[in-house]
Amino acid sequence: MKHTLSVLVEDESGALSRIAGLFARRGFNIDSLAVGPAETPGQSRLTMVVEGDDHALQQMSKQLDKLVNVLQVLDLTRQPAVERELMLLKVSAPAHQRSSIFDLVQVFRAKVVDVADGALTLEVVGDPGKLVALESLLTPYGIIEIARTGKVALVRASGVNTELLKVSPSGSRIPA
Repeated sequence: MKHTLSVLVEDESGALSRIAGLFARRGFNIDSLAVGPAETPGQSRLTMVVEGDDHALQQMSKQLDKLVNVLQVLDLTRQPAVERELMLLKVSAPAHQRSSIFDLVQVFRAKVVDVADGALTLEVVGDPGKLVALESLLTPYGIIEIARTGKVALVRASGVNTELLKVSPSGSRIPA
């Protein structure tokens, strides 16, 4: 199972290296990693996605907590959270196919950020599922290049789990 961890650290050189080393020594691969300044000066927030069972991730969280620069570790996997990712995608776009690509761009609320004779570069922000869906729909046109940030996530202040609000095409609620 994939887990999303939010780690608050003191903003000091080597903190990221120590965290990545801890995961590597225990045989965990970090699938996604995003790091940036946190709300308090001198602190950074790391959001990482790692695969493992609940017990293994619980042990990793305890190990992370023991590192000197780590201030807080949260496993957001089962908590109501807002998750976003950014993707830049360059797709082949000959003149006769551009209108259908523009239609997809509108549906996914993506932006065209560069136009060339044979290609369009798109920017799309959303939950990781949205990015995968757009990539899948654009694959037949010919994807030239993709760059994705890691997932960033915060616990929802409202506590509302939007997964419980999703509705199936038949109108019934989809169980989480």
